[in-house]
Amino acid sequence: MIRQITATMLLMVATPQLALADGILGGLSGGGAGGLLSMAPLVLIMAIFYFLLIRPQQKRFKARKTMIDELKKGDKVITAGGIYGQVTDVNNDLLKVELADGVRVRIQRDTITALAD
Repeated sequence: MIRQITATMLLMVATPQLALADGILGGLSGGGAGGLLSMAPLVLIMAIFYFLLIRPQQKRFKARKTMIDELKKGDKVITAGGIYGQVTDVNNDLLKVELADGVRVRIQRDTITALAD
């Protein structure tokens, strides 16, 4: 009698769980077209991120790198600290920038953020 009750209770508890699992797994293994179709939103989101975030950032980085590489004597620049100056000497990775009459500092090329007008 106890075995019969235990078996009946197990069937009552296990059947809804098995039905639920079959419904979930049945929906996921619906075939090749369903699997590809379910990945479409993910691919779309990745494409949007690429064209709206990653690609413009790469363009800005490339433009800034070419600007820094092409610095020459006489260019007016703005540093990362917001200081305006004029390039007086160009070395490999160091620049001498004149901030005011007779005030010259050495700075790294990477600290230049933009060319001043």
